[in-house]
Amino acid sequence: MDSSEGDVRGVFTCELCELSSPYTFYGQKPPNTRAIVLLEECYGMRDPFSPEKAKFLVLGSKCCVCNKTVCVGTECSLFYTKRFCLQCVREHLEQFPEQIQSELAKKKSTPKT
Repeated sequence: MDSSEGDVRGVFTCELCELSSPYTFYGQKPPNTRAIVLLEECYGMRDPFSPEKAKFLVLGSKCCVCNKTVCVGTECSLFYTKRFCLQCVREHLEQFPEQIQSELAKKKSTPKT
């Protein structure tokens, strides 16, 4: 057992919505997991709502285009083979599949409550 498994390594802050939370790991391999390898280098923490050590939350990652630190919230980023902030997605929208383009169009037309 690694003594640093729950130690806070820093504070994750989304550069778009300013969500802020301590993180306990950065990378593709969360601690206390055997067969899990994430598809991106990301900031994460042990799930504070679960007694199981293997449960974790992904907080966010860096946009692969502009390198901004963004949370996984749907208003800030999306994952399509890599993490993209929504600002970069909008700037390069024509390079994404039609399904993603239509999803973003729906999101724009739906008012927030």
